[in-house]
Amino acid sequence: MNVEEKLTAETFPAHPEKATLEGKNKFIGFWLFLGGETVLFATLFATFIALRNSNAGGPTTQELFEIPLVFAMTMILLTSSLTSVYAMYHMKNFDFGKMQLWLGITVLLGLAFLSLEIYEFNHYIHGFDFTLKTSALGSAFYVLVGTHGAHVAFGLLWITTLIVRNAKRGLSLYNAPKYYVASLYWHFIDVVWVFIFTVVYLMGMVG
Repeated sequence: MNVEEKLTAETFPAHPEKATLEGKNKFIGFWLFLGGETVLFATLFATFIALRNSNAGGPTTQELFEIPLVFAMTMILLTSSLTSVYAMYHMKNFDFGKMQLWLGITVLLGLAFLSLEIYEFNHYIHGFDFTLKTSALGSAFYVLVGTHGAHVAFGLLWITTLIVRNAKRGLSLYNAPKYYVASLYWHFIDVVWVFIFTVVYLMGMVG
């Protein structure tokens, strides 16, 4: 199908993200990219697990972590994953307005998550003097969680750029794969956070 062809709800394909060769290539390339990202985070998780008790006389994970705050962050991020699913549902139904709306909500939830993470880091730094240089635990924690936070920020920039850039262009077979890949990236970020919540915070509370 020609990406330049004028489409309607009746002619829009069921899987617009794979309707063109370019879309299929983006999809394959993205999974290869995620393979590298998985290796990166696996390395950071392994490092944290190895160093999580190396606090060098500084605060321990039991003293630092506050589950209510982290639980709220988790619920916000998981909800943003759900809103991105709604956005892709409307994309496949050729409803550009609702797709943009749900992606906008996804961005707002992502910003809320980042705000709470910044508050969390600030609380650790000023309340407990727990920094990147405090101990091996501090280094492992901030590098792992901070790397995830950087990925969230990048995802927000990516989705926002798509929303703004295509606001007047509408939905087409050219940009549908871009929206879909961005949504997959956002789901990957959410899955990584579930592991962080479990491995870093829940295991940290146990000791």
